[in-house]
Parts: sequence; structure tokens; C-alpha cells
Amino acid sequence: MENGWNGKNVLRTLLYMVLYLVGTAITCFLGAAHPIMFVCYQIVAGILLSGVVITAFNRVKAPGVAAIFAVGGILLFFLIGDASTWHCVPFVIIGILAEIIRYAFKYNWTGDVIATVIMTFSTFGFYGQIWLNRAFTYSEAVKEMPAGYADALMSLSPAWSFPVVLLLGIAASVLISNLTAKLLNLKK
Repeated sequence: MENGWNGKNVLRTLLYMVLYLVGTAITCFLGAAHPIMFVCYQIVAGILLSGVVITAFNRVKAPGVAAIFAVGGILLFFLIGDASTWHCVPFVIIGILAEIIRYAFKYNWTGDVIATVIMTFSTFGFYGQIWLNRAFTYSEAVKEMPAGYADALMSLSPAWSFPVVLLLGIAASVLISNLTAKLLNLKK
């Protein structure tokens, strides 16, 4: 753990950002593989992203780590030609919220865990539409996915599942953060 920015922390943060983006991409690919994985996106994101994010936050006690992750995500969307409001705005929001939380908690463990949970909502704008904009989700799934995917997605995502998936995703993120702390001897 080092306070402030130096060359080592810049490189460390860039490495963690790349790992975070790879984890985000894997989560998205899993969602495309099967509708249940898309419905459970927040749980999968909590599992795949939290270890990387909590480690970065714990090792670099300085403002800007979450912002760098968010900017990296937005740049990635531009590089792959998928930069839309639904993809980019969540990165802006989570980056700002995570920075505010980390600062408010003075870069301590509690603030880092809360900010880690926030960072798992990386593509929530597109994903949340399963419940918040069902007609759009269905029409997009019909256009882009194999036959039957859209119908399966709708049947696997009843309204009651929305809060359940969110709560399980948050719980997974907190659990993985704490397991990562034990495995990597992160300072709480």
C-alpha cells in the first residue's frame, strides 16, 4: 500500500485497469453465451471484478484509481466500436461515485469495499434494461442473438429477480473482496 502517485503506482493501476477490463469483457461474453448468464450479470461481475478492484484500491491509496478504470472502459468501448450512451454513462457514474466514496472514507477498507461494489456495475446501463426497458432489450436480443435467446431472456428475468440479482451481486462483491484480502494479505 502506497499513498499518492508515483511511477510504480501508475504502472500498477494501469495493470489493474487492464485486468478489470478483461474481467468486464469476460462477463459480457458469458452474458452473450446464455441468457441466464446475462440475467446474472451483476453476480458474475461481482465474482470476476471484485478481486482486481479491491486489490488496486488497497494498494494505491490515492484519488483517481476508479477514474482511470472508468476512462479505460470508455476508451475500450470506443476502440471496439460499441461506445453508446448505455455503455459509457455507467462508467462515468461509477467512476465518480467510487472516487467520492473512497475520498469520503479516507481511502480506508470500508470505503474501498463500497467503491469496489460500485465498480462492478460497469455496464449496468445496458444490462439494467432487462428490467427497466424490456421492449428495447427484447428487440435488441432478437436482432443480435441466436433464435430463442430473446424469449429465454424474457422468461428468465421476471420483475422479482431484479432486486435478487442486485443483492446477490453486491454480496458476491463483498465476499470476494474479503476473500481477496485474506489470500493476498491486504491491509484492512
